[in-house]
Amino acid sequence: MKRRESLWAYLFISAPILGFMLFAFIPLSFSVYVSFTDYSGYQDPVFSGADNYVNLVNDDLFWKTLFNTFYSALSIPIGMAIALGTAIALNQKIRGINFFRAVFFLPTISSVIALTLLWKWIFNDTYGLLNNLLERIGIDGPAWLSSETWAMPAMIIQGAWAGLGLNIVLYLAALQGVPKSFYEASEIDGASRWQQFRHITVPCISPTTLYILITAIIAALQDYPRFQIMTEGGPNYSTTTIVYYLFQNAFRYMNMGYASSMAWIVGLIILVITLLNFYLSRRWVHYD
Repeated sequence: MKRRESLWAYLFISAPILGFMLFAFIPLSFSVYVSFTDYSGYQDPVFSGADNYVNLVNDDLFWKTLFNTFYSALSIPIGMAIALGTAIALNQKIRGINFFRAVFFLPTISSVIALTLLWKWIFNDTYGLLNNLLERIGIDGPAWLSSETWAMPAMIIQGAWAGLGLNIVLYLAALQGVPKSFYEASEIDGASRWQQFRHITVPCISPTTLYILITAIIAALQDYPRFQIMTEGGPNYSTTTIVYYLFQNAFRYMNMGYASSMAWIVGLIILVITLLNFYLSRRWVHYD
């Protein structure tokens, strides 16, 4: 019986292990090798040493796209603040609150492409909804997606909205887990609403804030579909992110070696930022 149970155990874990080896470990290992070669995907890789990494350091467009990626990540704190405020509003016990919770979460289960196309229409400078609304109050709206100045702010606005649904649900769950006795005791001590929020709510939901922050940063540093659909990286590379630039090198210019080296640099950046967040979280995240 023990052997039979062990056999079944190995059988069950073999599927994820095999999947990891085929679709993660082997491709990752190959990409490490390819990053040190000149490889187009059609001919055999030719070893070139660290040339790809040296070229990255000297590539002005690489640094520009890296800056654009972090610039677009400004949507993270904006979106988190809006999500927390909305979650606090949705945490009230009023009639019909479940309907509003469903409405805010609905975009999360909708097609990313459909939502991005909708926002592309909203930001259209000729017939878009946003400029039409601005025109009604006497403001001449800019050419959002075709202007080097306004294209990235438009993407930041759309990015902040895109993550609201899931973040609201996470914050709402965290808020409902805060013991009511904490608020009751603080009211007896004469604490104001702001003091309750600062000294009770924020510390109690800090693990959720850390989770949202880390996952949002990882997603932002790998963001590609929104920029492909809304701006195609333009105008003049003003919205070209590092992953979009990676995609262009890999599948448009067929420079797989250079793209692989770029991918590993992005991976290391994500790793460093994640470890830094975990290290700094000791100062502001409370688990008790």
